[in-house]
Amino acid sequence: MSTVLILAAGLLLLAVVAASAIALHVTWRLTHPVRKPIDMDPQDFGIEGAEAVVFPSREAGISLAGWYLSATQNGRTPNGRTVIFAHGYSQNRQEPHLPALALAAKLVHAGYDVFMFDFRNSGQSSPSLTTIGLREQQDLLGAIDFAEAKKPGQTIGLIGFSMGAATSLLVGGADPRIAAVVADSPFYSLREYLEENLPQWTGLPRFPFSWLILTLSPVLLRANPRHVKPYEIVSRAKKPIMFIHGTKDSTVPAENSKRLHALAQDEDSQIWLVPHAGHVRSFALLPDEYAERVIAFLEKGMRKAGKSVGAFALRK
Repeated sequence: MSTVLILAAGLLLLAVVAASAIALHVTWRLTHPVRKPIDMDPQDFGIEGAEAVVFPSREAGISLAGWYLSATQNGRTPNGRTVIFAHGYSQNRQEPHLPALALAAKLVHAGYDVFMFDFRNSGQSSPSLTTIGLREQQDLLGAIDFAEAKKPGQTIGLIGFSMGAATSLLVGGADPRIAAVVADSPFYSLREYLEENLPQWTGLPRFPFSWLILTLSPVLLRANPRHVKPYEIVSRAKKPIMFIHGTKDSTVPAENSKRLHALAQDEDSQIWLVPHAGHVRSFALLPDEYAERVIAFLEKGMRKAGKSVGAFALRK
């Protein structure tokens, strides 16, 4: 082999190693986003008696933190329903750009109990990999277990935002304890989404880095984006789902919710495309209409499903 070929092969190998190292560094950074502090007070949003709780994920060794907000503690007549919030990637229970506590206050004042918690590696919960909807399913199942034990017999609904919306579809669509799901800005399929949008998150060229990240991460992190497929669960879910998406969402385009809504099986499923709203910005843009639509959807969906969910609880 000539010296030129040896040199070329060496340079190629060096380039592959360098690109792989960069891909691994970026993968680590994406799966370990910087935590945002819990620095809001429910009382500032008119919510009294917020109970700070700690509970286990379904995955061993993961402890989760949250707030349980009671309608009764706020002088409201309870309606026998609990809504669990599921936050987005790199956020925490506060989802400050909404802010989630403002929406929670509207639900509490309408008679709902609200349970807000931090996914793993967020807020005050245990450190771990952030897997954008894969292992977070175990956290949401733990939250449902907690809410069910806290108020036995209450009908449970979910409202999720971005990653939390996708996780709510994956868990809520399959779990018979969940009566209805509100999904604000979900993705259709994580693998498909990342293949299309990863450069937006990494700042790196699509070739070769997207391929390297998607190839190496399942091996090294044991977290494969191919396993996060909300569309599969939505196509089988026998319960109402409300999709909310801003038409100006450049992070997770509204086409994701359109495609998911087309698969929804329940006749009371619906989609609300919010003009001019960006990613998870619909509530901030139209807070009163957002709350009115969500509450109306939950009232109908949770009332319809309440009997069947209650029957399931009695059989357990």
